[in-house]
Amino acid sequence: MAPPHGNDRHTSGHTPGHTRRALLAGVAAAGALGAAGCSRVATASTTSGGELLDRLKAQGVVRLGIAGEIPFGYIDRDGQLTGEAPKLAEAIFKRLGVDKVQPVPTEFGSLIPGLNSQQFDVVAAGMYVTPERCEQVIFADPDYQVLDSFVVRKGNPKGLHDYKDVVAKKAKFATGTGYAQIQHAVDAGYKQSDILIVPDQVAGLNAVEAGRVDVFAGTALTTRAVVKKSAKAESTTPFAPLVDGKPRVDGGAFAFRPTETKLRDAFNAELHKLKKSGELFRILRPFGFSKAEMTNLTAKELCGG
Repeated sequence: MAPPHGNDRHTSGHTPGHTRRALLAGVAAAGALGAAGCSRVATASTTSGGELLDRLKAQGVVRLGIAGEIPFGYIDRDGQLTGEAPKLAEAIFKRLGVDKVQPVPTEFGSLIPGLNSQQFDVVAAGMYVTPERCEQVIFADPDYQVLDSFVVRKGNPKGLHDYKDVVAKKAKFATGTGYAQIQHAVDAGYKQSDILIVPDQVAGLNAVEAGRVDVFAGTALTTRAVVKKSAKAESTTPFAPLVDGKPRVDGGAFAFRPTETKLRDAFNAELHKLKKSGELFRILRPFGFSKAEMTNLTAKELCGG
């Protein structure tokens, strides 16, 4: 996820004991495992559409770039890879003849650079499809759509329901590294230099609970998951941010290197089969997704082309 309009993005089961430190420790451990026995892929493709799919079938494992964000892709307290994107990747890559997925954890803002520098094979992190990102990677069609939401103190004392409220009430505003919500706030008139950027949603919750900020912005999925066991904070009703004066519904998808159209197209074909059968919703539902978050949006329309 790259420039401000969305390196975002963006589970059930969050508990107060599941601290950011524990989450990152699990991510680091998995990263060490992911790096072991894993060679880099050749940069150039010699056939049209890329050779990565054939290579993945031969080696039987695909490396997934994840960013430790609940519910999209993360390492749980037992050190296991989980989240909507990794579980969907398991299902689709198994259909493509690749039996194993291997996590390569990184920061959200490093996902696109890491993908394009061969550190992993695909971004599996619920990444929003934006025109800026479409200049750097190619996307499958979105597997979900989602609105924005805020984490605020219990009772929402400042009455913050959208970005205009944040600007009008001069609220102290935070969001995550590379999140699309940075640009959403700026588009509403919030000064970018005044935004507190935190590593993830857990740090955002901590900032709200401690009173360092009035509001943390993320996806509706992320905010409602992270506040589940909080005694001090709650999530607001989801809303569509305004982009160029129009309500925006974002869609999250898998990202691939621009040369690997063969892999992207094969992935897309299986994704659409899962959508049609209803299996996609069954995979995503345990991570807090509802039918309202299922989508027929396409990468092409979200890329602006």
